[in-house]
Amino acid sequence: MVVAVRFFVFLSMIAAFFAEQAGAEVNDAALMKKRPAKLLSDYGLFSDVSAHTPADGVLPYSMKMPLFTDYAHKYRFVYIPEGMSATYSEHEVMEFPVGTTLIKTFAYPADFRKPGENIRRIETRLLIRQEAGWNAWAYVWNEDQSDAVLKVAGKTLPVSWIDETGESRSIDYVVPNKNQCKGCHTLGREFTPIGPKARYLNFSYEYDDEKKNQITKWVETGKLSGAPTPDKAPTVPEFDDLTASLDRRARAYLDINCAHCHRSEGPASTSGLFLTYGETNKVTWGYKKTPVAAGRGSGGFSVDIEPGQPEKSILLYRVNSVDPGVMMPEVGRTTIHTEGVDLLKEWIKKLE
Repeated sequence: MVVAVRFFVFLSMIAAFFAEQAGAEVNDAALMKKRPAKLLSDYGLFSDVSAHTPADGVLPYSMKMPLFTDYAHKYRFVYIPEGMSATYSEHEVMEFPVGTTLIKTFAYPADFRKPGENIRRIETRLLIRQEAGWNAWAYVWNEDQSDAVLKVAGKTLPVSWIDETGESRSIDYVVPNKNQCKGCHTLGREFTPIGPKARYLNFSYEYDDEKKNQITKWVETGKLSGAPTPDKAPTVPEFDDLTASLDRRARAYLDINCAHCHRSEGPASTSGLFLTYGETNKVTWGYKKTPVAAGRGSGGFSVDIEPGQPEKSILLYRVNSVDPGVMMPEVGRTTIHTEGVDLLKEWIKKLE
């Protein structure tokens, strides 16, 4: 009897081992299907979904200047199929091969003063590069945080947390529907990622086994080809890097939060207001620029940026609002990014 029990335990251990190994493999076939999987776990992108542990070949990454999304903490990963690599681009998003999946989980620690504890994952967004182009799907985490379920039509969820100052905060967090995703991710006529550009990736990341520049890491792991050494790649300052110039920080903030629409190839091209980091024409990035339409969104002001007078600048008026008919960006937030508004206010105040 004892021998039989021991044999059963042995078989169970073998089964568990192979199950774990199977779970550690990304399901490329599921990623390439036209119909999305019902559960996040079906893709095999995480070897342990409940622990949010990436599978083999799934690399974490971060952004030097992240896009603001209602103060959500974000955990990013990239998966590129074995034997393939992205092609480096100096100014635009890397050219990713078919099969690439960009993974971004939005989460809130219960207390922002303890960011590694009591983390509630809200949603995980997947951007999957298929033969016909990029496809976006949102998965909402279940209550016990064991898996996330596909939500094509979006969802609104109450979220609360304690911020860095000890103040209680709460919002109705909005998981975007598929059309809302297109609103920000359209460049020309194509759906495209926003974040993984050289200037946002060019800094050191704390991996499990080492701290290394992300561009170097991507090259060394075969995920990126054609990249220069980091000292020859563009970069932007961090949001709160007070050693960097106020102008560079403000322009980088506008670049990541606004320029996916406000550029010549973006959905807001007709506005003539282009906020890309490399834009050199002062009027084009808003300096004393009159808007093409003077609706309610102008707040009664006459120019996008009135140098020295943030209180008379349309740009600041719109980022400092949560009125759906006024606020910018139009989606992706339900609350004001106070620190971002302060940065832009100080920048405009110093403009001459």
